[in-house]
Amino acid sequence: MGKLILVPTPIGNLKDITFRAVTALSEADMILAEDTRKTGILLKHLKISKKITAHHKFNEHSTTPRILEQLKQGNVIALVTDAGTPGISDPGFFLVRACIEEGLDVECLPGPTAFVPALVVSGLPSDKFCFEGFLPVKKGRTKRLKELVTEERTLIFYESPFRILKFLQQLAEFLGPERKASVSRELSKIYEETLRGTLGELILIFETKKVKGEIVVVVEGAKREEPGR
Repeated sequence: MGKLILVPTPIGNLKDITFRAVTALSEADMILAEDTRKTGILLKHLKISKKITAHHKFNEHSTTPRILEQLKQGNVIALVTDAGTPGISDPGFFLVRACIEEGLDVECLPGPTAFVPALVVSGLPSDKFCFEGFLPVKKGRTKRLKELVTEERTLIFYESPFRILKFLQQLAEFLGPERKASVSRELSKIYEETLRGTLGELILIFETKKVKGEIVVVVEGAKREEPGR
């Protein structure tokens, strides 16, 4: 039997690639990539010449059976996404579940994940947190925000730079404009930036500020109700 190895890749700075990740990519019989072009750039930087096969959310149902057969034949297959750890708001879960159901070996290397540095530099409690990733764009979005109103753990979201202002406004509407929060972008890159304040204060900033790059929003959890109140 072969093995599926989930290989985290840098979220921005290519120096964040680990030695184990380089070894796994170099020794794999096949590399599955969310975007073959982006992964090709990374492999070229690492001087690794390897066959890359597209595996993403639009084709994972059709490609997974063939991948399982390759694993059963003894091949070692590495899975990468555009950035970060596969399966964290990126393709990976469907294939991992299929491998487990077939009794195939799965390994995940430690490595970059955008929400961890964003949480740590937010200044908000990091001992307990609730990772929400990308909320539904339309259907189910309002319902989920209502469910999070009483969540006491620190909340973590991913959001597009094109929707960040509207998202902050929605958070303020449901959670209250006084909630503390932070907005991090371009993590590990030259123009890395984290802005902190209340949701109300951040809304004022982003009403006039245009940003690029993937964004992580960290929000203070609901205040715990004191006994007797």
